[in-house]
Amino acid sequence: MINIKTAKELGLMRIACRITALARKAAADAVAPGVTTDEIDWAVRRVIEKAGAVPSFLGYGGFPASACISVNNEVIHGIPSKKRIVHEGDIVKVDVGAYIGGFHGDCACTIPCGKVSDEAQRLIEVTRQSFYEGIRFAREGNRVSDISSAVQAYVEANGFSVVRDYVGHGVGAQLHESPEVPNFGKPGHGIRLQRGMTLAIEPMVNAGTYQVHRLSDGWTVRTKDGKLSAHYENTVAITDGDPEILTNIDGEVL
Repeated sequence: MINIKTAKELGLMRIACRITALARKAAADAVAPGVTTDEIDWAVRRVIEKAGAVPSFLGYGGFPASACISVNNEVIHGIPSKKRIVHEGDIVKVDVGAYIGGFHGDCACTIPCGKVSDEAQRLIEVTRQSFYEGIRFAREGNRVSDISSAVQAYVEANGFSVVRDYVGHGVGAQLHESPEVPNFGKPGHGIRLQRGMTLAIEPMVNAGTYQVHRLSDGWTVRTKDGKLSAHYENTVAITDGDPEILTNIDGEVL
């Protein structure tokens, strides 16, 4: 079932999403050579809890931290660790969520640690821009796959691949709601977008093959060929006009 949000519910989601965006910014600010992924996680948690919210991911399905932090060839769902040190040249994916007032926000980004390779920087930029290519089609009356197709076309035109095993999703009172929002597919398929839908649109883009595998910890997903991966996500509301990016900070989107 698709949960259509009322104007009041969208107002509550804006609050949750703003906190989520502030947590993402705190994570980005915390990334530096010598920092552990656990320290980045605590930066996220402090922002969320200071705002009176609860980290959406903490305890979700047994996940042990407030943020998913994935480095280099880790695609998503990396578990923060006091032993995992971030080094110059790494690319760090941070996925965060905050819950308050009955609703969740969800967003992610990929952060370069110091100076990174030209390929890594281009991968980050293409991944971010693929989100914006996709949301051009996040309009009332279009179909979910119109977003998906635009993301895939842009990514592949730039020589990268989109992950197939993990997709975006609806978000609201539940962290994961219907519908699924893949980053691949042909346009003109899937449900029609309706005003009041809220979607977590999140391209996951690999430098090599789109194939991935999950580690024995039950969470961390890596590229199958060991090449780099990037991730970018915002919570988006479908309106009667342009889509609204809810995970922003006073109009600024990381």
